[in-house]
Amino acid sequence: MNIINGGITAAKGFKATGLNAGIKNNEKKDMALVLSEVPCVTAGTFTLNKVFAAPVKWDREVVYNSEYSQAIVINSGVANACTGATGYQYCKDMAARAAKNLSIPENAVLVASTGVIGKQLPMDIICAGIDKLPSQLGFTIEDGNLAAEAIMTTDTVSKQVAVTIEINGKTVTIGGMCKGSGMIHPNMATMLGFITTDVKIAKPMLQKALSNIINDTFNMISVDGDTSTNDTVLILANGLAKNNEITTENDDYKLFYDALLYVSTVLAKKIAGDGEGATCLFEVKVINADTKNQAVTLSKSIVTSSLTKAAIFGHDANWGRILCAMGYSTADFDPDIVDIYFESKAGKLKIVEDGMATDYSEEFATQILSQNPVTAIADMKSGNETATAWGCDLTFDYIKINADYRS
Repeated sequence: MNIINGGITAAKGFKATGLNAGIKNNEKKDMALVLSEVPCVTAGTFTLNKVFAAPVKWDREVVYNSEYSQAIVINSGVANACTGATGYQYCKDMAARAAKNLSIPENAVLVASTGVIGKQLPMDIICAGIDKLPSQLGFTIEDGNLAAEAIMTTDTVSKQVAVTIEINGKTVTIGGMCKGSGMIHPNMATMLGFITTDVKIAKPMLQKALSNIINDTFNMISVDGDTSTNDTVLILANGLAKNNEITTENDDYKLFYDALLYVSTVLAKKIAGDGEGATCLFEVKVINADTKNQAVTLSKSIVTSSLTKAAIFGHDANWGRILCAMGYSTADFDPDIVDIYFESKAGKLKIVEDGMATDYSEEFATQILSQNPVTAIADMKSGNETATAWGCDLTFDYIKINADYRS
């Protein structure tokens, strides 16, 4: 696998762009369009929040019932969530408008929105933006950058990644972009993720790969414990790499799976590291656990602990908060054999051995915790299973951002 520059436009046949339509009443880009030159096999995963946005309902219909998709139209600034029948009709209107401009079927257009909950979309502005977007589409990295910028809300940076692999002597490319900074928590964690690839693959195999990978990537991140109404990850595969179609879990599927896992992991970590107000990415590894479920439960409990996140912000090696979070996680384990480490580019330090503090240097611990990223490792010493979760520190700025988000 080769890591390359680029994102949503890296794979063959995919164009994208972004622009300022005026939804946010400022100069920031707020609408994006992604288009494949040919129809795409499509897979998706969506929020498990019972309060889900109109675009989630629309995209489920397209992913599950349409023969193919070919375009995604995205707006930021307004989430189109809790908007009733009107909001769903607006999704249909957005898809119809884009379909007409792109000369493709309405049910081949996916729709995504992110932003403030409860407001209706300003459809005059949205439709004007959809009319402008097609003429600006392009295949370059810069075009992909425009799209990645346009889907941001409280994100401080755009988030993209791309890789290539070889399948049957053909170069297959996977690229993606995502947004997410606050209201991030499994399942899935407000985030939108869009992945494009030129691999030739059967729809069941594409959905299987994405659904399995989500559990180890986007479902292992948390910023604030709030699961969004709009969480969506979509992957479009147009087959232009011309590899032999992947129809079973063979070696070609494994190659593709591993590359997609890498892309999804990078995007997920970019979201966690750019949490609202965050100063660092906080990674939690649980190793040598009895079961995978135990490792997942423990790592998520640590990474979501507000007290632990605050300690990371203060560069305080308050390991008691970690062990406490493990204790209330519902996972069954023996706290008297647990070892805990902190690690960063400044070094690695064991702070707990067999459930008790070691004679560690507070000064060295502070040096480690002053870096970005910071990793906490909990060694259960009881099995062979591992899990990794990602989050961020909890800062004063998180409160400031969310106290006046709508204003």
